[in-house]
Amino acid sequence: MTAAEKFKVTNLLNIASDSLFRGYYSSEKNYQLEDDAPPQSLLTANCSPLLSLEQIADEIRACINCPLCETRTNAAPGEGVTEPLVMVIGEGPGRDEDEQGRPFVGRAGQLLDKMLDSIGLSRNSNCFIANVIKCRPPNNRDPYPEETSACAHFLEQQIALLKPKFILVAGRIAAQTLLKTTEPIGKLRGKFTEFETGGMTIPLLVIYHPAALLRNEDLKRPTWEDLKLLRSRLDESKGKN
Repeated sequence: MTAAEKFKVTNLLNIASDSLFRGYYSSEKNYQLEDDAPPQSLLTANCSPLLSLEQIADEIRACINCPLCETRTNAAPGEGVTEPLVMVIGEGPGRDEDEQGRPFVGRAGQLLDKMLDSIGLSRNSNCFIANVIKCRPPNNRDPYPEETSACAHFLEQQIALLKPKFILVAGRIAAQTLLKTTEPIGKLRGKFTEFETGGMTIPLLVIYHPAALLRNEDLKRPTWEDLKLLRSRLDESKGKN
């Protein structure tokens, strides 16, 4: 039986086992049951106990909770410092990330590093970089709702463990997933949102994905304004401490 077939069988069993939950079944693994169901809360109250970052990474690399496990070369759990000032969250791995098992290492990742460096941030000193899904969708297509749902608890645990002071979200898919909205990215960027999760309230800022900047240079100016906005809030936060 393939992973995709196992996924469908598990999905059907979950539907049959709990008729009280209409639309979604929530446990340590979350499966979407209906294509038109409303977006699931990314961060649920039913997280499994906190693990270390390496334990989470090991679980991600061994995960077979959705069909993406069949097509990945490597999962990309995330990387950075253990007490980040900023957690950067993107959509998911691309070709280079799938080959290396690391987030944001291709052309878009190299641009992201330059963008972070321009405001004094780095994955090597004060950031942690991750994605809402940990395995590459074939041909870099948008992830399906059931794929982001199957991966949700990994990101939940990472945020809960890292406790970042700020979250920087790169791109439409990641922004809509975290904020549970269908609003276009043009309306989500340019302002901070108070993101509540696990008893924490974390200022969250959305920017255009670096890959979008590589395709459209007109997005560079608004993205630079957003990065300056983040730098300003970082400075304000530092002054209050």
